[in-house]
Amino acid sequence: MNQLIENLPAKRIMNGGYLRKYGMLSAFALICLILSLVTPNFFSLQNVTIILRQVSINGILAIGVTFVIISGGIDLSLGSVVAFTGVVAALFAHPGEYPLIAALTAAILAGLAIGGLNGLAVTRGKVAPFIVTLGMMTIARGLALVASEGRPVTNLSDSFNYIGGGSLLGVPVPILIFSAIILVSSFLLNKTRIGRYMYAVGGNEKAAYASGVPVNTVKVVSYMICSGMAAIAGIVLASRITTGQPNAGVAYELDAIAAVVIGGTSLAGGIGSIGGTVLGVLLIGVINNGLDLLNISSYYQQIIKGVIIIAAALIDRKK
Repeated sequence: MNQLIENLPAKRIMNGGYLRKYGMLSAFALICLILSLVTPNFFSLQNVTIILRQVSINGILAIGVTFVIISGGIDLSLGSVVAFTGVVAALFAHPGEYPLIAALTAAILAGLAIGGLNGLAVTRGKVAPFIVTLGMMTIARGLALVASEGRPVTNLSDSFNYIGGGSLLGVPVPILIFSAIILVSSFLLNKTRIGRYMYAVGGNEKAAYASGVPVNTVKVVSYMICSGMAAIAGIVLASRITTGQPNAGVAYELDAIAAVVIGGTSLAGGIGSIGGTVLGVLLIGVINNGLDLLNISSYYQQIIKGVIIIAAALIDRKK
């Protein structure tokens, strides 16, 4: 009889089994329900499209840093990489000078190079990821200012501006790019050997090394993926604002890392998923949108966001 009672759904919910497993999804649904009751326009198609479009850049960044955190690292240079790669793309995107592919390739190669340097400094230089990426944050920002001579890079081609401002079959292009990255990243992390290696390295680096996993290579690849994603975000941002801004992307890394942690990825490494990160991104986006609709001051929004990050970190410690 006791076993039967233990198996009852209500009993399992009371014990917290469902709440622990689906807590974030439940919180997301509850927040959506509350916002739909207090703000009539929240569930309109227009507002949902606005939310998805607003979270696209942060979502791309968050997915990129998910690879690094699962591998046991961290990347604080994301915001500066967004600015630098956006400037690089803009420099190659003037009308009639280069084809569109040149701007995209240059920006992504710049991002991959920065990620490679981060990875080599962490693995070969044996420097803590926090220090390496903190230094790279300053370097990338400086490179953005040098490349742009401290001024916004303007006069971009229509084809480049279409990436951030255009729509395809009624769906904004940034949402399509974000969706494609979700699918590709989920496949890479869950269905490929390098994805399994990232979980192994983040879970127990020494055991992974003893099992024959190329630990250093896995870490370098994770940083390159992260910065490559930041470059894509930089392209989308520069295209959306039709300008390569050397001061863009300030503090973007905080929102991205917050989304990853809120989505259930452990800062200790070895645990996490792309689906959880997407949920974290959507949760932050919905909260930001709801606070805007309720006309709550941006100052209070910062406080609320900080509380959510700390709460997610506390939950992470209890896993």
